[in-house]
Amino acid sequence: MNSDYLALYDNQSKYADELNQNLSACKTEFLKSFCTKNSELISVCAPGRVNLIGEHIDYNDGFVLPMAIPLYTVIVGKLKPFDDNNNKNTVCRVKSLEASLGDKNYVEIDLNNLQKKDKNQNWANYIIGVVANFEGTVEPFDCVIKSNVPLGSGLSSSAALEVAMYTFLENLTNQFSSKENKALRCQKAEHEYASVPCGIMDQFISSMGKENNTLLIDCRSYESKLFALNDPDISVLVVNSNVKHQLEGSEYSSRRKQCEDVARIIGKKSLRDATLQDLQNNEKKIDRESYKRAKHAITEIERTLNASKALSGNDMTTFGQLMNQSHDSLRDDFNVSCAELDSLVEISRNSDGVLGSRMTGGGFGGCTVTLVKTSHVNEVIENIKQKYKGVASFYVCKPCEGARQIQ
Repeated sequence: MNSDYLALYDNQSKYADELNQNLSACKTEFLKSFCTKNSELISVCAPGRVNLIGEHIDYNDGFVLPMAIPLYTVIVGKLKPFDDNNNKNTVCRVKSLEASLGDKNYVEIDLNNLQKKDKNQNWANYIIGVVANFEGTVEPFDCVIKSNVPLGSGLSSSAALEVAMYTFLENLTNQFSSKENKALRCQKAEHEYASVPCGIMDQFISSMGKENNTLLIDCRSYESKLFALNDPDISVLVVNSNVKHQLEGSEYSSRRKQCEDVARIIGKKSLRDATLQDLQNNEKKIDRESYKRAKHAITEIERTLNASKALSGNDMTTFGQLMNQSHDSLRDDFNVSCAELDSLVEISRNSDGVLGSRMTGGGFGGCTVTLVKTSHVNEVIENIKQKYKGVASFYVCKPCEGARQIQ
């Protein structure tokens, strides 16, 4: 057995405990760094997410089916209308408690000059982008940030940061946006300031998540519908491979372009409007690799809609089969899996009680998501500990609420 596995979240109370610990750490650091008085602070959190099915189709105008998970980015802070010399202030001071940032964990943002930071402080560009795209008027503030959404895991740490910051600004200024508009403005922030051409899913679910529910999102119309996932006999197991191959940025962009090129060749606005027959009719005009990419997108959109129907009827067997098909397509046609993810999926599928397992997120590392009978969760985890060659970490998740103020 690999004894080096990371902490197991096998008890839902652990999530609440860690949230409270991170909240306390932010408050302590705020008083240490910014304020000697124990004045009233504004505290907010926004969750990460796991996508159950519907991968790499948000930018194809498709459907996705994520759920918010109880791993959070926490922000604590307050207004600072005057600087230390009692002059009118225009500077926001932000400190992150992310250990990997080292001495690059502090940034000052001039509200009169919202320019991007260099790559050494790229994390701050997500903050600056949200400030720049906030629907209301931003006033100077100080804040501290801490997150337990693992970076680079495919659980959407970036959207959790963006949505948490937007929620902080809302409560700071008492100017509130609709949840949909909040998500769209956070997405725009990531496009413009982090230069990541992400779809809408991550920001939507972090903003709009509901306890014990998944959210089917139409990435064209932005309409959404809740589907209950609250059967105590069924669990969602997220396994972090703790590997991240340095390919995702360029590979993500190339696949998006391939999908857009195929849609143009077959005369459709997007692959949302295409069928496999359309693809087959134009096969001679499309290179083999792009053909496979489009095949995944078209079939994944159909799988996601079928998965929502299965969930509505509590047909978890069919739901699991669709998850398996999704992974196989991501591996074979979209080519965004990797050996570590494939290994985790294979080990999970060969474990008793597993209904389905797939990679989740952008790929090339990160996490898998497995639908498993609750009575077999520990068995699956033990199998992975014994057979996975890497160092995995585990999260047994229930769908949680989206971004909110912490009272």
